Amino acid sequence: MNPVDKLLAAYLAFVTVMAAARGGLDEPTTWWIVLAHALFGLLLYLFTRLTPENRAGQFIHDLYPLLLLPALYTEIGLVNEVFGIDRVFQNDALVQRWEAALFGGQVSYTWIRTFPSVFWSGLLHVAYVSYYPIVYLGPIILVFRGRRDRARRVLLATMTAYVVCYVVFIAFPVAGPNWVFDHPTGPVRDVWSARMVYALLAGGSSVGAAFPSSHVAATMAAVAALWWEWRTLFAVFVVPATLMTIATVYCQMHYAIDATLGLLIGVGSAGVARRIKP
Repeated sequence: MNPVDKLLAAYLAFVTVMAAARGGLDEPTTWWIVLAHALFGLLLYLFTRLTPENRAGQFIHDLYPLLLLPALYTEIGLVNEVFGIDRVFQNDALVQRWEAALFGGQVSYTWIRTFPSVFWSGLLHVAYVSYYPIVYLGPIILVFRGRRDRARRVLLATMTAYVVCYVVFIAFPVAGPNWVFDHPTGPVRDVWSARMVYALLAGGSSVGAAFPSSHVAATMAAVAALWWEWRTLFAVFVVPATLMTIATVYCQMHYAIDATLGLLIGVGSAGVARRIKP
């Protein structure tokens, strides 16, 4: 198994224990989670049977974590529903006190209302969804260019950032300002890109996945890793990644403390991944 395999196996073992502890084995959700994790174990076993000549299998092995990301994110909401949504919102109250102590108030609530701008709202809501191409395209393009080791290092950095955030989401779920505050109103909310983002969130947002921002952490991990692995793509992504980090707060998706901690986790994950053989 490569480092990403081991990282994900350890994370899923942690989630299994937490789901069982919170919901017990009487909860159907717990059994679905256990079954899904058992299938992941089977997948890892099949990867160990791959031969170097099996190019299709090696391709899947290199990039499968990207295919798992939607399922891993959705699972967080399922585990936190077993935990209890009311208890999640209690954690928001604590994070809001930290936010006020560090930043003098609720930045995610006041920023877009104090400085409403249709231009910036439109641009930053677009930047918010730039997270997806930034996280996905680097490893995919590197694999197609035959640079598998570099792709694995970028993926290791990215998945390390995700796992750190996801462990916190399970252990200390926080809903975030998108859930606890009223949404902005008026032209800044009605711009097409804002409507698109809110539609995406309504269709697939997991409660409890706010602190720290995995959007920021994974994006910054990928971009920081590309600084070492492919400077050209780093140059393409660094501005959208910066705008995306700002967008998470201005667009009221994350507390400012979420984005700050996500930035630190992302850069730290890239630094750790660089020292591990892929």
